[in-house]
Amino acid sequence: MALPVAEWQARIARLWAALDPAVKERLAAASLHDAVRLGCDLLRSEEEEEAALVRLCHRARTDKEPAAASRYREQGNQEFKRGQYQAALRLYSKVCLEDISRAESHGYPDRLLPKVLLRKAECLLCLERLQEAQDILRALESKIALDGIMTTHLTRLKKLSQLKVKLGEKERCPEPAREARGGIQGEPEVWEENSRISGASSSLSLRFDAERGRHLVASQDIEPGQSLVKEEAFVSVLCPGESLPLQDGDTAWDTGATNADLYCHHCLRQLLASVPCQGCSYAKYCSQDCADMAWQQYHRTECSLGALLLTLGVFCHVALRTVLLAGFAEVSRLVEWSHRGDKNLQNPEAGCKPLSDAGAGSRGIPGCGSNGRYQSSYQALFHLLPHTEQHSPEHKLLCTLSVVAICKQLQAARLEAAVLNQESPQQWSEPKTCEKTSDELSPELKTVAEAMLRHVLQLQCNAQAITVMQELGPGDGAVVDKKPVRLATAFFPVLSLLNHSCCPNTSVSFSGTAATVRASQAISSGQEVLHCYGPHWCRMRVAERQQLLTQYFFECHCQACLEELESGVKSVVSFRNSFSCPKCQAQMQGEEDTLCCSNEACATSASRDHLSGRLQELQQQIKKALDLMRVRKADQAVKMLLKCQVDAGTFLSPDHLLMGEIEDHLAQVYATLGKWQEAARHLKKSIEIVEMHHGPSSVETGHELFKLAQILFNGFAVSEALTTIQRAEGILSVHFGPQSAQIQELQEMKACLSELPRNILQRT
Repeated sequence: MALPVAEWQARIARLWAALDPAVKERLAAASLHDAVRLGCDLLRSEEEEEAALVRLCHRARTDKEPAAASRYREQGNQEFKRGQYQAALRLYSKVCLEDISRAESHGYPDRLLPKVLLRKAECLLCLERLQEAQDILRALESKIALDGIMTTHLTRLKKLSQLKVKLGEKERCPEPAREARGGIQGEPEVWEENSRISGASSSLSLRFDAERGRHLVASQDIEPGQSLVKEEAFVSVLCPGESLPLQDGDTAWDTGATNADLYCHHCLRQLLASVPCQGCSYAKYCSQDCADMAWQQYHRTECSLGALLLTLGVFCHVALRTVLLAGFAEVSRLVEWSHRGDKNLQNPEAGCKPLSDAGAGSRGIPGCGSNGRYQSSYQALFHLLPHTEQHSPEHKLLCTLSVVAICKQLQAARLEAAVLNQESPQQWSEPKTCEKTSDELSPELKTVAEAMLRHVLQLQCNAQAITVMQELGPGDGAVVDKKPVRLATAFFPVLSLLNHSCCPNTSVSFSGTAATVRASQAISSGQEVLHCYGPHWCRMRVAERQQLLTQYFFECHCQACLEELESGVKSVVSFRNSFSCPKCQAQMQGEEDTLCCSNEACATSASRDHLSGRLQELQQQIKKALDLMRVRKADQAVKMLLKCQVDAGTFLSPDHLLMGEIEDHLAQVYATLGKWQEAARHLKKSIEIVEMHHGPSSVETGHELFKLAQILFNGFAVSEALTTIQRAEGILSVHFGPQSAQIQELQEMKACLSELPRNILQRT
């Protein structure tokens, strides 16, 4: 949730509607400095709004609930017995190591921890997550060793030995023939960092012009798959994400797992046995090191504000953390500079001087330091456009009152010294209590609020989603289906230099808080390096793309948009995702409410609303079939999906993406039944449709080929599996690099198949 909760947005909307027209005009024309002062006055006079915000915060529970660990363990055990290993694993992940010991007085003794770890290791083994299982077993051995060899642990030691044997058996498909995996693994990537742009390749150069602003161009010919940018986020905040339901019915405890339970809140790595914050139940870390670093850098300030930050949304949270990481001295310096009327900072693209005049040899591009180098720094971040005048006054009011509310809470909770970097390390662990203070914000906190407001407004155009490949479904089948899921919101100052195109020439992948930009196709010297902000020509019509891009305050003139707008030709998306005639299956056409068959001899017409209603009903039926698959009713799922396929064929184009999705789902369910040939047949049809929509070298096609490789591998179709693995490797290595998890898995499959006896290879 980027913006505040809906109730707070609604209250601010009512407040805006009731404001005097003169106040509205003042806010519309206000600078960031004046907007903060106006926000302080409004929030001080509107005590009802502050009280309402306090009530909303009570819904976001971030205080400690020691008895919850017991509840999560019990629910995890139930899911484990039902064979729902993914659900059990998520519940066990909610049982933090330190929370268990802290909960002893609430009926959760520490002696039960080894049992939970054993169960978690078993789940990981069933899910083929061998490295994580090994890590858990090591942690368990250490735990038992620390406790001493007691009678209560003898059974668990026996179970531990059995699990280690299982792990050894699963790992036997072998390390030996590493050379059989092909050359891609062992070839170190050639990387030379740019002397003028931190984290960028030497094959890029930074340019500036009035139309495109700051942008990156190729200074030499670039090959597909070549790394162009490697950048650590300046700041990132984990998005809570949607709850993943783990059981039927209501419960007194929140047994749904979200990203907040599954990933480290500092480095964004996946959690095994989490280390929780000592002061709140929300923040969790993968190690004590991450917990300590987060506390030192920002969490000692954020900890007591957890409920408020969850209520006001991720953008406000990112803005606060940005200021905390930058340090008040740097924040104050840049905010003061912005008050001097230097257009370079009020509107960075309007001027070409660096912040300091000392950089006489620099190219004069906004955001560069005094040495003329563009770095992934707070100064570069501060120069990102906030588009203050383009945001609606109502939105500006929402953002202003939200950041002022945070700063007032910082003052009330006696956290101002921490924010201003005036707190000694000895005071870091001291508990903070709220006390009544002056309603007027201190000048320093007004400076903080102004910087935060700037960052919240910047985020609308410059927020980068950090994504992770997350498993769909129960995750315990032979074929693992994954999709990219938004994990965190971040600022990447260098990555933000990339302009948008609906037909980009780069791909972005993430590892923890680090982003890597790779060329997805050949880029000629002098050509601009482009990134897709979301609306892609393969997925949306031009009108939809242009509408979505209005949030970035520019009109897209990329090649795909110009071709569709100027030619007047119906887009590929429109053609392939069209309805077909219920009688003759020709394409239905028309822009009005009534669609007509394109076959003149047929002349059938149908209501667009009627066909759209059929499409929604079909999607509901597909969802029911997938629910059946999740609860292991595969035969029923097959019948329902085949019925959906027949129904879809009566009114959807044969190339409609949903037709491909049905084929994909059929492949999944046949794979769970061990019917590998049937699964491969359906997945090949899905791949044909995906290739039509996204192209043969697209990341979407790569993911589908990865699944086909799994099916062919399990079905022992050696020759075809090796061919598919090679093609999937070629595509996915371009988009994600040779060290990605999927590439590693493909190479392991190839090694296993290559080690088979020659006579078997000849027969398959």
